[in-house]
Amino acid sequence: MKKILALVAVIALVAFAAPAFAAANPFMDVPMNHWAYDAIGQLAARGVLSGYPDGTYKGNQPMTRYEVASAVARALAVVDMTKASKQDVEMLKKLVVEFKDELDALGVKVDKLDGRVAALEAGVGGWKFWGQFRMDAKWASEKDGLYTTGDTDFNLNRFRIFGQKKVDDNISVTFRIGKSGVNTVAWERYFVTAKMPWDVTMHAGLYLTDWEGDDRLYHGSENDAKFTDRSMTGFWFTKDFGMGMFQVFAAHFDEDLNTSPTQKWFYDNNLGQYILKTTHEKEGYEFGARFRVNFNENFWLSGNYIKRTFDDSPFLGESYGRPDPSPNPSGTVGVTEDKQAWWVALGGKFNSGWTATFAYYDVDNGGTNNSGNAYQGIVNIDQSVLKFTSLWLEYMKIDDATFNVWTAGTWDTYGTVTGTSLGNYDDILFVRADQKWNDKWATFLRYFHGSARNPAADNTKNYTFGVKYWYAPAMSFELAYDKIESAGTVAGADDHVIRLRTIVDF
Repeated sequence: MKKILALVAVIALVAFAAPAFAAANPFMDVPMNHWAYDAIGQLAARGVLSGYPDGTYKGNQPMTRYEVASAVARALAVVDMTKASKQDVEMLKKLVVEFKDELDALGVKVDKLDGRVAALEAGVGGWKFWGQFRMDAKWASEKDGLYTTGDTDFNLNRFRIFGQKKVDDNISVTFRIGKSGVNTVAWERYFVTAKMPWDVTMHAGLYLTDWEGDDRLYHGSENDAKFTDRSMTGFWFTKDFGMGMFQVFAAHFDEDLNTSPTQKWFYDNNLGQYILKTTHEKEGYEFGARFRVNFNENFWLSGNYIKRTFDDSPFLGESYGRPDPSPNPSGTVGVTEDKQAWWVALGGKFNSGWTATFAYYDVDNGGTNNSGNAYQGIVNIDQSVLKFTSLWLEYMKIDDATFNVWTAGTWDTYGTVTGTSLGNYDDILFVRADQKWNDKWATFLRYFHGSARNPAADNTKNYTFGVKYWYAPAMSFELAYDKIESAGTVAGADDHVIRLRTIVDF
């Protein structure tokens, strides 16, 4: 091996160990116009390379394996694990494997290198990156039905890239960019996490609030939150104490629950025609407060409150209509009523692998006769108890026809089942069973039954059976069959689908 070739390998190893600078080259025989001049100077300044007693480097002279191993050992001593790239990590691994015997002979301990490399790979340049890819292929029985546009959809259901940077011991920055069920890539989350005085943690930015998920008020595979599990832009302050926590937030929104801007046709007297304008009827603030108390290792209680206030539209009181050649008013812009919701939840672990949770919800969606309440009970049994399957049993009793939730698609995991109008139902039963057979195979079953409140309407039913196969730890395929009957209690709103999902976590 030529010394200059070994030098290139070592440069690749340690170039990340120091910021780029033009170091003076101490060797008289290295020409200033040589491509490796600056690199040799940097490595010599870092103590990785040394020349001969006469002040020469002799770059063309053959190099022994022990000399290469010595350079690698010095590089290991100065490598900065917070500033390396993935290519540097791979080069480091290869060099250590290649020269392991010589490094052992030199007394260089490499048994802890894996831990250093793992730390490096987890935070290249101080950043951590991870993500998920999820593509769906769907074949439905109905065109433009409950599952698909047409009767077949191949779409990118999810592509997300997460990044996190630890600024110092008290501050970090996190983001998520991606596509989640829409056709555009967007910043889905971006926030700063900071430790404040009095052991308070602040989150500022576009941040996810999922208080129902925190209390496991819905199954983790279903995304069935009723009022939270939403990203909002604002400030969150959390105070942890010995047996619980307290959190408050204030956020601003430009549109209600991330819906499309409200646009209406207004007649312009100067132009003599209708003009489409954004009314800003759904702009305002959201505030919330939550506490959770852990009585002991087995029992807890939480209380949650959120309120949404809407700004008045700049077109308040103005008439709008259809874009006809002559004025044709069809309505007047009014006041959007504020709304609020609160709920309490109580949970307990009664045996190893057995948990039970109870919740009471109360919502006021503004206006007259637009409030309602509901009760929920959940029993969750782990597969370690039943051996062949886990079991999730959920029952919800809804007292009022006006009980409408804020988070879209409460049980719409595969297709449109209920929407947000849960008041259409007297009660709801949901069951899910998951079977993990080994590291490669798993199956699951789902069943939903909603009893229609209106005697003239139909009960809603939803059945699912699925199989999941892990091709690799980070890649899996899921094949599922789903059938919906009388979606939203509407007779004849039936459909079924076969869905193949490809998932890669990275």
